[in-house]
Amino acid sequence: MSFQEFGLDEAVVHGAQRMGYVEPSPIQAEAIPIALRGTDLIASAQTGTGKTAAFGLPILSKLKRSTGKTRCLILEPTRELALQVEEAFKEFGAFTDLRTVVIFGGVGYGAQREALQKGADVIVATPGRLLDFMQQGEIHFNDLEVLVLDEVDRMLDMGFLPDVRRIIEKCPKERQTLFFSATIPEEIERLSSWCLRDPHKISIGVRRSAAETVKHAFYPVAVAQKFDLLKAMLDRTDYHSVIIFCRTKDGADRIARQLENEKHKVAVMHSNRSQQERVDALDGFKTGRYEVMIATDIAARGIDIAGVSHVINYDVPQHPEDYVHRIGRTGRAQAEGDAFTIMTAEELPHVQAIERFIAQKVPREKLEGFSYLFTMLFQEEEASKVLKNLRGARTLKGYSYGARRRR
Repeated sequence: MSFQEFGLDEAVVHGAQRMGYVEPSPIQAEAIPIALRGTDLIASAQTGTGKTAAFGLPILSKLKRSTGKTRCLILEPTRELALQVEEAFKEFGAFTDLRTVVIFGGVGYGAQREALQKGADVIVATPGRLLDFMQQGEIHFNDLEVLVLDEVDRMLDMGFLPDVRRIIEKCPKERQTLFFSATIPEEIERLSSWCLRDPHKISIGVRRSAAETVKHAFYPVAVAQKFDLLKAMLDRTDYHSVIIFCRTKDGADRIARQLENEKHKVAVMHSNRSQQERVDALDGFKTGRYEVMIATDIAARGIDIAGVSHVINYDVPQHPEDYVHRIGRTGRAQAEGDAFTIMTAEELPHVQAIERFIAQKVPREKLEGFSYLFTMLFQEEEASKVLKNLRGARTLKGYSYGARRRR
């Protein structure tokens, strides 16, 4: 099926074709007709399935021409996602006169205020900055026709749902609402039942496994040797570019400093970085100015970085879905990639949850020539029993199950 057969506006189809869109992806094939009908929609779809076009093309086709009034609002959890959606809308609407404005925190209000004053048919926004403008009386949604909530599970993780509810309460009840989320946990189900009317539901591309082009393995190590193993991996791996995922922002900053001391060119990406720092990190990593990017899970979804040869999980992700998202940053577009996960004994429950989620046992590997300290993970079955007993008793404080913590 071609995009013309959906009944999309010709100018919008022309914009999509100029971007290289030829045939619709599964999410686009299912979502576009529903969105064009004006029906509310809940779509469960992973990042990378083409969902921006799935809602962008029908929205722009329905708006057709600029009125200077805001008729579409798209909420995104992060600045990076908001900027990417704004860029896509401008490309899709290149042959229309529709105006898209992006609003996000971490920068001054001036340029965004000026853009709003010129009129915006579509606003793409993060919740916090949007509420600021609404409270100042500079944005209203009296003419809103379409509300899009994108990456809603990520907004839940980041604590944005109360802000999202406040924004929705200011939107007209007579509107179309499109709801996109990789997963639909119970709290999101409750939100959808409150803000959608008789929605159509579709589920596309819910990935529970790594791409076939990605080779991945777990590397057991004692806690005291985590950074030493990471350094050895980088020294002995022939990589083009590598993303290293950490669980916390402080951890990402610490690892970045340690690697810089080892003469690595490092970019850092997490939510405490300023907008300019994030733009510099992305641009520098894409152009090769930085060979290594240290990131929290903000970069696991929604940031399109091509050509990543390796992913290293310095910390095992606590949510199994994030494991798939993280290692999916490599092996894209049929290229081959490698994903290494450093694991300590106390992270074994998260490892087991990942293996249940992807329904496969991930190989355990040792780095050849690395001088390992003993860890219970080398006797994993016994370690698992000990961990279960410790979780039940909760008696050993200050003990990291592979090695004693340094205080």
